[in-house]
Amino acid sequence: MRISELLGDGRVHLSCEVFPPKRFDGIAGACETARQIARLGPAYMSVTCGAGGTTPGYTLAVAKAVAECGVEPLCHITCVQADRQHVTEILDNMRSSGMRNVLALRGDLPLEGERCHDFEHASDLASFIRSRGDFCVGGACYPEKHPESVSRDADMDMLKRKVEAGVDFLTTQMFFDNALFYNFLYRMLKAGIRVPVCAGIMPITNAKQVERAVKLSGSIMPPKFAAIADRFGSDPGSMAQAGIAFATGQIVDLIANGITNIHLYTMNKPEVTRAIISNLSSIIAPG
Repeated sequence: MRISELLGDGRVHLSCEVFPPKRFDGIAGACETARQIARLGPAYMSVTCGAGGTTPGYTLAVAKAVAECGVEPLCHITCVQADRQHVTEILDNMRSSGMRNVLALRGDLPLEGERCHDFEHASDLASFIRSRGDFCVGGACYPEKHPESVSRDADMDMLKRKVEAGVDFLTTQMFFDNALFYNFLYRMLKAGIRVPVCAGIMPITNAKQVERAVKLSGSIMPPKFAAIADRFGSDPGSMAQAGIAFATGQIVDLIANGITNIHLYTMNKPEVTRAIISNLSSIIAPG
C-alpha cells in the first residue's frame, strides 16, 4: 500500500509514530510496544531511526513487528552520516521485506558539527530514493518554519523544492496551535504545493516534555496550553489527563475543519495512544 494513495482517499486517518531502541537488548521491548500500538488500528505507523541516522537495523526490526500486525510501516531514513551505498542497502533490505514507504529526512546534525555526506538536504535524499525503485516517499514540514530557516518564505521555497524532488506526502512537526497549521496550509496552496499533509500531534503528558517539544519543533506554546502546564505540571496524573484532553481537542478541531490525516507522536506510550483513540472512537474510522 502506498501511503500517499491512502491519504488522498478523503477518509479520516490516524497514524502513529514509534521509535526503535538505542541498544540491541531493547529490541524485544520496542517491538512489543509497537505491536500494542499497532493493535489499536492506526492507518499506518512510522518508525524513526536512531540519532544521527544510526541503527537502521533496529528501525527495520520494529517495522517488521508493525507489519506482522497487519499495519503498514513507514521507515525513516536520514541524510546525516549516510552515503549512497548505505541508503541503497537500507532500501534493499526494505524491499526484501515487502516495504515500500519511506520518510526522507535530513535529521539532526551531530553535536560535533559533522555535516551530511552524499545528501545535504532531504530533497537530495528523496530524489535518490525515487531513483532506486517504486518507493512512496514522505517528507517533513514545519508549520511555524524550520528552526534553521531565515524566514517563512525561504522555508516554503525549500519545501517546494523537496516536493519537486519526488516527495509524495508531508508530515508536519508537532504543533500546538491549530490556527498556525491552517495558515500553513494556505501558504502551501499559494506556493503551488499540492500533496497530502498529515497534521502532527504530540500529547504532552508530563511537564518535562514541554521544553523538549519547543526545542525540537520551534513550536509556540499557546497560552491555553501554558496554563495547563502551569496548573497541572507538578501532578503527573493530572498532567497526563490534561495533555490527553488537549491533544484530543486539537484533533477534534482539525477533523471538524476538514483535515482528514492526523499523525500522532506516541512517544512509545500505548496507554496514551489508547486513551486518545478511545476518545475519538466515533469520530475516526478504523484504519
